[in-house]
Amino acid sequence: MKSTLQGELVPEINRILKPHRIGRAYPELRCTFGGRSTVPDITVFKWERIPREANGEVSNTFAIAPDWTIEILSPDQSQTKVTKNILHCLKHGTQMGWLIDPDEKTVFVYQQKQEIEVFEEPEAILPVPDFANGLQLTDKDLFAWLLD
Repeated sequence: MKSTLQGELVPEINRILKPHRIGRAYPELRCTFGGRSTVPDITVFKWERIPREANGEVSNTFAIAPDWTIEILSPDQSQTKVTKNILHCLKHGTQMGWLIDPDEKTVFVYQQKQEIEVFEEPEAILPVPDFANGLQLTDKDLFAWLLD
C-alpha cells in the first residue's frame, strides 16, 4: 500500500508543480538539518530552494528541511516515530506535513503552530502548502490509487 501511494503521489505532485518551476517532489530523499537526518517517504521543495551544484544540477546533498513532508504509515511502522520526524521538520521551517494512514483511509495534516487536522471524509479536499495550491486532491482521490 505504501509504495503504491508513494508511486502515484510523487508524479501527481510533479505534474502540477514541476512544469511551472514551482516545486518538485522526491521519494525517499535524505534531508539533514537540525542535527539529524530524516528520510521522509516524499519531500517537496519549492523550486528556488532545491539545492544545486555550480553547474545547475540538483545537488546530491540536501542540508535543509523540505517545504512539505509526506509520510505514509506502514503496518510495522511506529506512528510516534513518524510523527516525531514530521514535528522535527516543522520546527526547522517545513510548512506542512502529511501523515497518511492507508489502513484507516485518513490523512493527518500538521502545520506550524496549528492544531493537527484529520481528514477522513471521502470528498474532503486535502490542504496543501500555498505554493502547491494547484494540486486538488480529496481523500477519495488519494485512496482510490490503492484500487488501481
